[in-house]
Amino acid sequence: MDKQKEQYYKSEIERVIEKGPFHADWSSLTQMAPPAWFAKGKFGIFIHWGLYSIPAHANEWYSRNMYIQEKEEWEYHRKTFGEQKEFGYKDFIPMFQAEKFDPDEWAKLFREAGAKYVFPVAEHHDGFQMYQSELSKFNAYEMGPKRDILGELKESIEKENMMFCTSSHRAEHWFFMGHGKEFGSDIEEPMKRGDFYWPAMPEPDNQDLQSEPYPSEEFLDDWLLRTCEIIDRYKPSLLYFDWWIQHEAFKESLKKLASYYYNRGKEWNQEVAICYKHDAMMFGSGIVEVERGKLSEAKPYLWQTDTAIANNSWCYTDTLEYKTSRQIIRNFVDIISKNGNMLLNVGPKADGTIPEDDKKILKEIGAWMHQNAEAIYGSRPWRKSEEGTTKEQQGQFTDQQEVEYTKEDIRFTARGDCIYAFVMKYPEDGKVTIRSLANSKDQNVPEFHGLIKSVSVLGYDEKPVYHKDHEGLHIQTGTVNSNLPVVVRVQIC
Repeated sequence: MDKQKEQYYKSEIERVIEKGPFHADWSSLTQMAPPAWFAKGKFGIFIHWGLYSIPAHANEWYSRNMYIQEKEEWEYHRKTFGEQKEFGYKDFIPMFQAEKFDPDEWAKLFREAGAKYVFPVAEHHDGFQMYQSELSKFNAYEMGPKRDILGELKESIEKENMMFCTSSHRAEHWFFMGHGKEFGSDIEEPMKRGDFYWPAMPEPDNQDLQSEPYPSEEFLDDWLLRTCEIIDRYKPSLLYFDWWIQHEAFKESLKKLASYYYNRGKEWNQEVAICYKHDAMMFGSGIVEVERGKLSEAKPYLWQTDTAIANNSWCYTDTLEYKTSRQIIRNFVDIISKNGNMLLNVGPKADGTIPEDDKKILKEIGAWMHQNAEAIYGSRPWRKSEEGTTKEQQGQFTDQQEVEYTKEDIRFTARGDCIYAFVMKYPEDGKVTIRSLANSKDQNVPEFHGLIKSVSVLGYDEKPVYHKDHEGLHIQTGTVNSNLPVVVRVQIC
C-alpha cells in the first residue's frame, strides 16, 4: 500500500470511528451485544494452517524456536534443512503449494462435524498472511500457493450455511523472529516495514505487560491497518486475538480497532464481536476466551473455550497426541451447560489435506451432535448447570487430561418446554437418578416444582420407565448403551 493510499485508509478509519455509534473508548464499546447466532451455535472449528505446516515439527511456534539455539527445533532445522543462514524460515514459502487444498471439502467436513462457525487463522505469529493483502507481498495470494486462502474458505464456509470468522496473531510478530539476530542467520538488518521478518525485536518478558521495548508507532499502525484490511475485505462475523494483545502498548490501537469493526458491523447489518483473552479488552466489550480450559461455574455472560484436537500442537505435526472424541464431547457438554461455546482446532497438512485422525474424530463428534442436536443448538443454561461429585478444574491449559465422570455426574441445558439432562457416564444397568428434579419438601425452596409431561432419551426409541420422589427423577432403561454422554429429555407441562 503506497503512502497516499495508506493515509486515505487511516482517515477512513477515523471517519468510521467518529461517525459511530461505537467510539474508541470502553464506555462506548461495552454497549455491544454478542451475536445471537453465537449463543445458539455452540460449536465452531479453528484452523491453524500455514508455513509451519511444512516442517510439521514440534508445533506452530517452529518459526520462533528454530532460531533459538537452546531449543530442539534449532538443531532439528540444521540437520533437516540446513543452517539458518542458508535456509531460513522464509525459504518454506515456495515449498507451500497447498496443491490438494479443497475449501469445499473442508467446509463439508466441518458442517458434518456439527460446527456452526469456522475460524481460519488469517495471520499467525510468523507473519505470513493467508490472504490477499496490499500491505505486504508476503502473502498466500502473491507467493506460495498464489491463492486467496481466506477468501476461498469464506466462500465455502458460507455456502455450507456456517458463519465465517477469522483471527489475527500479528501482535506477537513484534518479537517473534527476533532471536534470529542473535547469531548468523537470514534474519538481519536492514529491514523495513512490509518485509517478512520485520521488525524482529528482542523478545520481552511476556508476563510484564508494560515491558520494553514497546511496539513502535509504526508497528502499531501496521497492525491496525492489517486488521482493518481483513475486516473490510472479508467481513468476518467474529474476530479473535491471541495473547500478547493485552500489552499496555496496544490499548489505544485495540480500542480504535474494536470501534471500527463494530461500526462496520452496523453498516453491514451484521452481528459481529471480538473474542479476546487475558483481559485484553474491558469486560463487556467482547467475548471472553479461555485457552485449552474452561470456567468451572455457569456464567451470566457468553464465553468461549478455544482448544485443539491434539494436546501438543495447534498445527499439524507428525507427533500429534490426539484427544479422544469422548474427551472432547464431554468437555463440550460441560462448557455449554455453563453458557460457553467450544472452538475446536484442527491442523491441516501442508498440501491442504485434513489428516485422517482429525477426520475420524470430527465425524464421531458430528454423529453425536446430530443425535442430540435439539439439546445443544439454541439451548440455554438451566437454573442449575450440573449435579454430581466430580469437580471441574477452572482455568487455562486444564483440558489435557480426560476427566473421569461417574453415573451421578449430570449436566443440564434447557430449550422450549424441555430440560435436557446429559448423563456424562451412562450406567450399564440403565438406572439413572436426576436429583435436581426431585419433589421438593419445601415449596419455598427455589428448586424444581414443575410437572413432567414425558421422559425420553435422544436417539433411542425406547420409552423409559420413570417415577419421581423426594430423592429425584428415577429413570430405568433397557436398551440405552453408550460410552458418550446420553441425553435424557424431560418435557414439562
